[in-house]
This record gives sequence, C-alpha cells and structure tokens, in this order.
Amino acid sequence: MTIKTIAFALLLSLFVFCEAAKKEEFVLKASNFQTLIKGKRTDLYLLKNEHIEVYITNYGGRIVSLLTPDKSGLMGDVVLGFKSIANYLKANTPFHGCLVGRYGNRIAKGKFELDEKIYNLPINNNENHLHGGTEGFHNQVWEVVAVDQSSIVLTYLSEDGEMGYPGNLTVEVTYTINDNELSIAYKATTDKATPINMTNHAFFNLAGEAKGSINDHLLMINADHFTPVGEGLIPLGEIRAVAGTPFDFTKFKTIGRDLNQLESDTQLKLGGGYDHNFVLNKESYDSMSLAARVIDPKSGRQMDIMTEEPGIQFYGGNFMNGSDIGKYDTKFDYRASFALETQHYPDSPNQPNFPNTILKPGETYQTKSIYKFSLAD
Repeated sequence: MTIKTIAFALLLSLFVFCEAAKKEEFVLKASNFQTLIKGKRTDLYLLKNEHIEVYITNYGGRIVSLLTPDKSGLMGDVVLGFKSIANYLKANTPFHGCLVGRYGNRIAKGKFELDEKIYNLPINNNENHLHGGTEGFHNQVWEVVAVDQSSIVLTYLSEDGEMGYPGNLTVEVTYTINDNELSIAYKATTDKATPINMTNHAFFNLAGEAKGSINDHLLMINADHFTPVGEGLIPLGEIRAVAGTPFDFTKFKTIGRDLNQLESDTQLKLGGGYDHNFVLNKESYDSMSLAARVIDPKSGRQMDIMTEEPGIQFYGGNFMNGSDIGKYDTKFDYRASFALETQHYPDSPNQPNFPNTILKPGETYQTKSIYKFSLAD
C-alpha cells in the first residue's frame, strides 16, 4: 500500500461531528490542509488509537490537534491550533504546534562563533534570533516518507547557509502513538559543524482549547535549578537554585500562584511571567527522565513529559493577546495556554559552561521526548 493510499484512508476518518456522548464537536477538514507551499504539497494526517488522536500537518511538522479523554470519558482537544493552512500562514504567533529548528529558543544578537568563524543569523525577536529564524523549520514543508495509524516519519534537508547556519543538515522526525503516549524522536546529520537544538512548540490547555486560563493548572517541574535571564530573555550563564523563588515547581502548585510577584521578582518581570529554561534533574546526561507533570483539576486530565534533553522551557502564554483565532473560532487569550519545550539551554553556542549543542560531521544528533496523557488520581 502506498503512502498516498494510506494517507487517503486515514483522512477519510476526519469528520465534523463525532459521537456527541464521547467527543466534543470537532472541526478539522482535510481539504483545508491540502495546498501547495513553495511547490510542495501539504496535507493533514491522523494518528489514532482508542486512547489518543493526534492530527499532524507536514507544514512545519505541526501538531494541529491532540484529543484525549477527560474524567467523564469525553474526548477533548488539548492543543491549540488552526483549522486551515491559510490560518497558519497568517497567524500572529507563528510557532503553534510546530517543529522548531535549527535552534530552538534564543541566540543572543543572532551571532555565534564556530571554528574561528563568526556566523550571523537573522534577528526576529527584539535584537535576538529565535527558533531558527523566520524561515526556520516551522515554516517549511516536510516530506512524509512513511505513515500509518500509529506513526508518521517526516524528513527535511536544511541546506548550507539556510537562515545563516553552516552545513547541509538532514533531519528526520518520527511522531508515534502507543497506548496513551505520543513520542517525538528527532535525528539529524550534517556535513559541517553546526548548532542544533530541536523541539516541538505545542501550546496546551488540558481543559481544552479556548477553555479559559491555565493559571489554575497544577504544575510540577523536575528541576532544582533554572537559567536566569537578562534583557531580551538571554541567559546570564548562571545556573540558579529555584528554592525560595517563584520558579520552585519541585512540588505541585498552580501556575498562577506566584504571579502576584511579577513586579517584585526581577526574573518574572523580565519574562512578563514564566518564560524560562529549567535545568532538569538527571541521573545521567542524556537519560530518559520525567521533566514535568501537569494536571487540570476541572477535567482531571494529566500530562507527563519525559525527555532525554537536559532542559525544558516553561512558557505561560504571557504574550498571547487574542489576536489569533483558533480552530474553534475563539481567541487565543493571555495565559490561556502554556508550552513546555524539551530542549538544550538557550544561547548555548555563546555559553561555554552550558551543555554542548554543536553537531559535527560523522556524528548523529538523536533525542526523544514522550508526552503521556492520563487521569489524575
């Protein structure tokens, strides 16, 4: 069976209304994702089992929707997204659900030195480079090389000099569902030394898209330290203890509990809230371990994030302003979603005491993160 035949069969299962007793009103149509960008065809793909449904488009390798049951058994959509490629293209916040690269997070002033050469990257976040630049991985059409009901394999060739980065970088990302888990496996090789730090930028609300503030979600981050920032949210190079600060999520607390310290805590003020990298507690550098756990008390949904990465960026939706309208025709409001991006630390190419992010010829970049959905005890 060809990829095209399998994809067509999967897309036949997309529909507007599902069983009312088991699933919320659903709005995705495959035809709204079938177009050409830069001469490459985009589409929508479904991974599905009895526990989880994940809709992915090869435009930016994005998670468009992720459906999982609440405590009543109702399947609900917990990832923010749009209902057409056209809406993704005109979005004010361009990173919804996408694969991020070559370098997730910020690089100070868009510059780094490698092998005695200075590289200049495009500036797209105040005076800094963010998430690979305006034409980063989020804005590319990925090739679908394999797909079935449980996994999809996407590839992309980032050519030498793309967004200022050296080397032809061949990237492969595999999304897989197994029981109640979604895993994302990243793999890359290069013909020149280059920085790489890939992640996925899904925005979550475990109550459901556009179901209100996430400040009452309970959050635990398995990190005794974080990387404090200066102006422009560039790390200072310091590894700071979270104890005694609003950044202590080592035990469950609501996301909003300490936001009343926004004006008195310098780090919160710089980020407009939480927009910081946490240094994960690890038994060994690249071991798979629990990074974060989130619970929505209302729906009962719980999400555990496991990763081989050394860090995770927690972003509390501080810059959302309602200017984007999601797939359920509701606004993406201030602090109505959060992101937890598994990653290496921001600005690592300019921070010699941070873990290495340089991939060299002959090496393979390989990392995996897992998102597990369940009901809280």
